[in-house]
Parts: sequence; C-alpha cells; structure tokens
Amino acid sequence: MAISKAKKTEKVQLLASELESSTTAIIGTFTKLTVAKDFALRKVIREAGGKYRVVKNKLAAVSGQGTQVEAALKGLKGVNSVAFTSGDPVALAKVFAKWAGENAEFQFKLGMVDGKLLTADEVKALATMPGKEELFSKLLFLINAPAQRLATVLNATGRDMAVVLGQGVEKEKFAAEAAA
Repeated sequence: MAISKAKKTEKVQLLASELESSTTAIIGTFTKLTVAKDFALRKVIREAGGKYRVVKNKLAAVSGQGTQVEAALKGLKGVNSVAFTSGDPVALAKVFAKWAGENAEFQFKLGMVDGKLLTADEVKALATMPGKEELFSKLLFLINAPAQRLATVLNATGRDMAVVLGQGVEKEKFAAEAAA
C-alpha cells in the first residue's frame, strides 16, 4: 500500500528531529526477522539509551540531511534499520553487537560515530571497547595515583620511626639507657 505524501513528510520530519541530536548511528539489514525478535531488539537498544527504526531508504536519506549521521543514510539499498543515540556510542554498539551475534537474521552494514563513517568490522570493534564510564574511572585512577603514592611516601617516614621506637620499647632498649 502506498503512503501518502503528507504521511511521508510527517515520517521524514519525525525521523529528522530524532536524528538531529544523534551523534551515533548503526545501520543494519535483516531477513526473516520475527516480530518477537524485533521487539526484543528494540527493548535492548532502548535500555542502552538509543532508538531503533526500520527505515525506507529514500526517506532516511532525506531525513538525515544536515545531521551528523547524514553520510551513513545516503545510498542505502535493501531492507535497512538504524539504531541511533546521542549518548555513549560504545554502549549502543555493545548491546547491538551482542544481540546480532545471538540472532543470525541480522547483519551490520555500517555505522557513523561523531561524523566518522565505520565499516561493519569497525562497528564490531567498537563494541569491544570499554564504555565512557569505565574510561572515566581509569582516567581518574591515573590522575589520583601520583598523589596517593606521594602521600604514602610522606607517611612512610613517620610510620617507620614509630615502628622502630615501638620495637625498642618492646625489647626494653631504652630502659637500660635511661637507668644509666
């Protein structure tokens, strides 16, 4: 059934408004995907902070004009879907790659992260990278480590002296000198 021009315009505007703030898009194709599996995929992507749409190729190209994911949506052929987010691209890629690995009906075509076009293999590689929160925690550890080491070294002198004095008192080394 053909879609009216007004309905197409509405779909283009809706997708364009969603893509406007997106920095990451992952394009995939599927064959014989059941409704239940499609629903499961949408749920997984929503939990990762992304959105998922099955798109008509020409409408996707028109919707993507002027957005950061424009290059990924041009020239699509066949049945396509797009998952996109303005949040953590690694989190989206991880859940999407995990789901695609468990469901052979789905294959990656390409991706786009911050204006850089990615191949299907690069999307899979993106899924193996640590997420933003993990990178931030590692960075904070590296920033904090020198200060921690300095504090340990400065405290070591006083602690070592207290240990030596404590051992001297236990062995009564100071009592003999005080009596003399």
